[in-house]
Formats: sequence, C-alpha cells, structure tokens
Amino acid sequence: MRIDILTLFPETFEGPLRSSILGRARECGLVNVNLVNIRDFATDKHRVTDDAPFGGGPGMVLKPEPVFAAVESLKEVNSLENIVLLSPQGRPFNQGIAGDLASKEDMVLVCGRYEGVDERIRLALVTDEISIGDYVLSGGEIPALVIVEAVSRLIPGVIGNESSLRTDSFRRARLGSPQYTRPRSFRGMTVPDVLLSGDHKMIEDWRLKEAFKRTLQRRPDLVQQEGLEAGEIVVLEQAKAELDAE
Repeated sequence: MRIDILTLFPETFEGPLRSSILGRARECGLVNVNLVNIRDFATDKHRVTDDAPFGGGPGMVLKPEPVFAAVESLKEVNSLENIVLLSPQGRPFNQGIAGDLASKEDMVLVCGRYEGVDERIRLALVTDEISIGDYVLSGGEIPALVIVEAVSRLIPGVIGNESSLRTDSFRRARLGSPQYTRPRSFRGMTVPDVLLSGDHKMIEDWRLKEAFKRTLQRRPDLVQQEGLEAGEIVVLEQAKAELDAE
C-alpha cells in the first residue's frame, strides 16, 4: 500500500515511521509511506503557505495553491482516489474506517494546520475528512500517524502473528479481555484459575464474557446484539447478569 502524506512538518514523522511495526512494514515493502512537504510547492520566494482569512478573524488559513500542486505532483504514482483531510470537522475515526482504508491500494493524507484550510481544498480536492477525536491539536500530523499505524496493522503480512488481530479491541465492536502473564502471583494479586486450567473452550468463554463485561462498563455504546452469533448473545446476557449482581 502506498500512503502519501502532505505536511508542513515532515520531521514529525521521522522517528515513528522508522520504529517498531511501521518500520518493519516499510522495510519489507508492505507499506510505502512518502512524505510531501507542502512548502516545497509554494511559488513565492518566502515559500508562504498560509494567509489571513477573507472577512477577517483570528489565525491564518492554509492556502489552496500549494496543496493542489502537491497533490497533483503525485498523479503518476498515486491514483488520487482516496484523498483524506485530517480535520476536527471530519467523521470520527474508528476500526471500521481503518479496515476500509486498508483495502485501498493507496491514499493521500492531508495534514491541516492553522485555523483550517481554504474551503476550495475541501470542495474540489479531498474525498474524505477524518477526525481522531473531539479535542484540539495544532495540526494533522499526529492524527495522520494514528491512521497510518491503524491501517498498516490490517495489511496482510504486517503483523507477524495475524491471529492476534482477532482479539484486538474494537475488532468485533467490543473491548479486549483482561490479559495476564508471569508471575502467577504478584503483590497478593493472582491470575484467575481459569487461565491456568488448560481448558481452551473454558478460557475462550471466560475471555469473551470478561470482554463483554468490560465493554458494558466502559463503552456500552459499542454493545449491539445485531451481528452477534447465538453463543455470543448467551455470553453477553451472562455478562449483564453478573454485572447486575455485583
């Protein structure tokens, strides 16, 4: 998969893109991340990429010319069918969107800055707008990194043990179950006996029930019976009953 990132601060990406899963995915050629400095496409001698908003108001606005030119410079290497603007006005990012993006051959991520971008960028250039949460950041660089990692994890071959993807939080609209490792006892806290039983079916049922309980407690908005298998619905009802009894 090819991901082109348009940014005014390409140095933001250098460390994360070389590290851990993303670094290995790039080395193996599974993910090709290309950084495009928007400032390189400014035409004046000072390489200005922002200007005051028409009508007045605080802050500056990202100009359309360098952004359009930066995107158009990619037409030989990117389909330009998936141009995503990182913006607080975008739809909230989630695992479903990550899965949809992971199915694409390429995409362009445009990192917003300042008070926003010229509206003509939205109207004539981008195909989607995404937000990673209801809070204020200085720009779209961190959101772009979030999207790159979430999407890259879903590309076949990026995660060595792909079976672990099935237990990721939000994979089935629920949070993950509690996890334990050695030592068996630590400061008076012990590992639940079921995890030491060797009974794989019992362990699987326990994990599913605990995942439902955790989701009901922390993110009840995620819990929907639609799409669940009959056995999962039974476990969900057990989780609800246990929580009511506590």
